[in-house]
Parts: sequence; C-alpha cells; structure tokens
Amino acid sequence: MEREKFSSRLGFILISAGCAIGLGNVWRFPYIVGAYGGAAFVLIYLLCLLVLGLPIVVMEFSVGRASRKSAALSFDVLEPKGTKWHLAKYLAMAGNYFLMMFYTTVAGWTFVYIIKTLKGDFAGLTAEGVGNAYSAMLADPAVMGAAMLAVILLCFAICALGLQNGVERITKIMMVLLLFLLFALAVNSVLLPGGGPGLEFYLKPDFGKMVEAGFGEAFFAALGQSFFTLSIGIGALAIFGSYIGKERRLTGEAISVTLLDTTVAFMAGLIIFPACFAYGIEPTSGPSLIFITLPNVFNHMAGGRFWGTLFFIFMSFAALSTVIAVFQNIISFATDLTGCSTKKAIAWNLPIITVLSLPCMLGFNLWSGIQPLGAGSTIMDLEDFILSNNILPIGSVIYLLFCTSRYGWGFEKFLTEANEGQGIRFPRWVRFYVTYILPLIVLVIFIQGYVSKFMG
Repeated sequence: MEREKFSSRLGFILISAGCAIGLGNVWRFPYIVGAYGGAAFVLIYLLCLLVLGLPIVVMEFSVGRASRKSAALSFDVLEPKGTKWHLAKYLAMAGNYFLMMFYTTVAGWTFVYIIKTLKGDFAGLTAEGVGNAYSAMLADPAVMGAAMLAVILLCFAICALGLQNGVERITKIMMVLLLFLLFALAVNSVLLPGGGPGLEFYLKPDFGKMVEAGFGEAFFAALGQSFFTLSIGIGALAIFGSYIGKERRLTGEAISVTLLDTTVAFMAGLIIFPACFAYGIEPTSGPSLIFITLPNVFNHMAGGRFWGTLFFIFMSFAALSTVIAVFQNIISFATDLTGCSTKKAIAWNLPIITVLSLPCMLGFNLWSGIQPLGAGSTIMDLEDFILSNNILPIGSVIYLLFCTSRYGWGFEKFLTEANEGQGIRFPRWVRFYVTYILPLIVLVIFIQGYVSKFMG
C-alpha cells in the first residue's frame, strides 16, 4: 500500500508546528519569560532551542522519512539485525496515549470557554467570580465529559477524512487562522492604554532579574521549556517525516517548525502582559492564567466579549492541532502494526481514548480525593509528570543514541537522510556534541525534573 504524502511543503511545516504548538506555549512560556528577566531570557531560550531541541527534531524527521513508518515500525525497519531498538516503539506509543489522556480534557475547556464568553457569562463578574466559574466548570463532570467527548469525536472525524483531505487541509486552515487571530489579539493588547509597562516587563532585557532568580535556574527553565515545547521523543514528529518527500533537507524544515512554535509562544506574551498590566492583574502561570486571569482582563476591556471569544477560539485551534496530530500518529500505529484500514483504527481507538481520558476529567470532580503527587495535586498532574518528566526525555535520548551510535542506525546513515534534497545541511562537525554531550544534557533535565518535583 503506497503511503499517503502531504500535498505541499507548507502543509508539512504547519502540521508539524501545529503538533508542537499547544496550550503550554500560552500558559507557560510568557510567565517564565516574565519571571526570568524578559527578553534576556528569550535569548537564552532560543539558544537552548537551537542546541537542544533542533537536533532531536531533525533526528525524528529523519527516522520517519527513512523508514516511511510511524514510531510503531520505524525502528524495526532501520535497526541493525539482531538489535533491540524496536522495543522503543512501546515507549513512543505510550507517550502518545499518555498525552491524550489529559490533553483531550484541557482542549475541552477551551470549547466551554468559547461558549461562556460568547454568552457573556463572565460580564460583570469580580476576579473572585471568574475564579468561581472556573471551579464550577471543573466540578461538573457532565460539562467536562461532554466537552472532552466533543474534542475526541471532532478530531477523529477530521483524521477519518485522510491525510491530505482531512488532517492537512483542516490543520492548514486552523493554523493560518490561529496566526491571524494571534496577530489581531496582540495588536489590540499592545495598543491598550496603560499597557506600556507590561511590554517593558516582557521585552526589556533585565539581566538583574535573571541574576536575582539565579542564572542557573533561569538556564534550567529555558532548557526545560525548549525541550517540552516541541513534543520531542515520542515519535509525534517522526510520523510527519514519514509523509514528506525527499526534495528538502530536514534541518531547514526543523528550523521552520521551531520558529513557528516560538513565534506563537512569543506572541502569546504580547497578548497577555500589556493587558494584565493595563488592568493591574497579576500574570500567573498554568491553567489559571488562561481560564481565570485572562477572562478578568477581557472583562475590563472595551469589546472584551469579542476579544475574549477570539482568544478562546485561538486557544482551541492550538489545542485541536495537537490532538489531530497525535491522533494521526495513534492511527498510524494501528495501521502500521496490523495493516488495518484508517476507519478500523479509528473505530478501535475512539472508545480506548475516551476511556483513557476519563481519569483526568474525573480527577477534578468525582475523583478529586485522589491526590497522587501530594496534597492539592490531581490525576492530570501525575499523567503530565509521567509524560513530560519521564517519557519525553527518555524517548529523546533513544532517538539521539539510535541516530549516533554504530550499534543503532548510525551517524552516517542519519546524516545522509537528513541532508538529502535542497536547503540547510545538518553539519557533520556537531557529531561529537550530539553523540556525547546532548544525551547528557537531556539526562540532567530528566534528573532535575525529579529534584524539583520531590525536593523543590
């Protein structure tokens, strides 16, 4: 069976970026930038992306393109005879399922908020009232369940249309609209009276603040964010490599994806900081930024209901593009492993993903008594910890070793694949760095995750 390909290079870049662009870009990145010295931190972050994220993205794309398979079979196709690299597929597959166990719920929240903002539910509420509305949503399993199910059904329906007609066509439209909405919201925010100090806080390099927070800590925050923002290590990007032709070298494509991802995260800050400062609202991190802080901001703003609705539509596109990308990967696991049709893969996975998504959704209400990582933690925190602090770094190290070790696919074969076609070459001189130093950096991030979780 001939593997379906993307109809255009733009489709490939937008979808890979859509996979990487998620809610974390919006609720984590701006806050970290503000906390660690604004533009000074952005420079370190970009450096980290370049030296840490980029080589692994190129490796995932290369493994996908050379094998023409998803992570379920890519190692089987490329590994030397008699080696055990193919066992990595179980980790990659687990990573994709784990991501969907909590991401479908959070994506559902954006649906609920589009409706709430459109209806004007937040109009006239105090800051406390907005917080209460968020708590009330979390406490209602019917609303949460319906929104989660809507996300799952919609995204599988898009995948059912096929790679070009469904995934590529619809993600392209969503990503273009996402960038347009982002631009409109950012311009509106930057022009707000009283927003100047927020812009300064966000964009003016403040090395003093960085020294205050501790340069080491700021550097770790940059490393961690650059690592998690790209969804590397679970074959989520490798799958798109498997659908792309050999016309372009993969380093340039990886740079395009990384730049798009960073642009969205950066622009989110342009929306958030001027608006928060204009109305004297403290910018926070995490889900509360989007679901409590920002509705407050829109409440104060002229035409707030309009801008608020646009913002949550943008958030839903960011969330849905990730869900569609990962669903496409999960469907490919099934079709690669069993040879079944896409429709059959969806018929099997739809109930599986729905059931797997229940613990996270119920963890905020009926099962809120379960606090796996200590008081106040939720089932979602545990799922996120397993994925972000374990599966992603371990999976990334596997890709690194596979592409550099002579016991794996090997650096020469990787380099040949990455540099086939036109565009930017993957430089041979980084061989020592990606073979010996980069795996150690990822290992340090892995250990640091445990230290900050259980000793911080």
